[in-house]
Amino acid sequence: MNEVLRQLARRKSVRAYEDTPVPPEEKRLILEAACQAPTAGNQQLYTILDITDQALKDALAVTCADQPFIAKAPLVLVFCADCKKWYDAYRDIGLEPRAPGAGDLLLAVDDALIAAQNAVTAAESLGIGSCYIGDIMERCQDQRRLLGLPDFVFPAAMVVFGYPTRQQMDRPKPRRAPLEQIVHQNGYRPMGGEELRRMLDHSRGERPYEEWLTAFCKRKYQSDFSREMTRSVEEYLTQYKGADNK
Repeated sequence: MNEVLRQLARRKSVRAYEDTPVPPEEKRLILEAACQAPTAGNQQLYTILDITDQALKDALAVTCADQPFIAKAPLVLVFCADCKKWYDAYRDIGLEPRAPGAGDLLLAVDDALIAAQNAVTAAESLGIGSCYIGDIMERCQDQRRLLGLPDFVFPAAMVVFGYPTRQQMDRPKPRRAPLEQIVHQNGYRPMGGEELRRMLDHSRGERPYEEWLTAFCKRKYQSDFSREMTRSVEEYLTQYKGADNK
């Protein structure tokens, strides 16, 4: 296994950081790596927000499910799916393009997340830990106001970075599901209950499967924050409805 593969295998989410800033030269390397990511049509349908204002970090820690470690992270980046800049460029030269639609948004989200993963991988190679914050999509309109996002710019992901504490470095990485249940050949293969149990068994610890899965469903899928994320994103998506047909 080469060094890149070793780093990908060992990388885990880091939520506690040493009180050490990320040097400007390493921040730039992380940002440059993000911008080298694959992108649809070389459009780079994303904008990266480098959050340096402590008051804004504090506010994001609150709006992203009250997670104080966000405010303490030395480096906070928000990866925005940006359907606005090309639309504006077309209009600037006198074209009359259709308004961005849901397909454009999903393509831009793809671009933004690929760039984010490049940043995460680059940071890992520098000994800098990271954690994705999917909660940036929750309370979407609040986040957009905080970040000054105009129409057709969506906060697809936030990633926080910092040098991990010893406890975080020593903490075991959660196991992943077996490859046989994740990789389907040539088409989707629905799995029955027994195979789903085998796929999820590594996560239940010492608890009976039904007890663990019931608690997990309540804590994640049926949680208030999950419902709010869905409601908030659906509300935001209304600006895209019908745009594909214009």
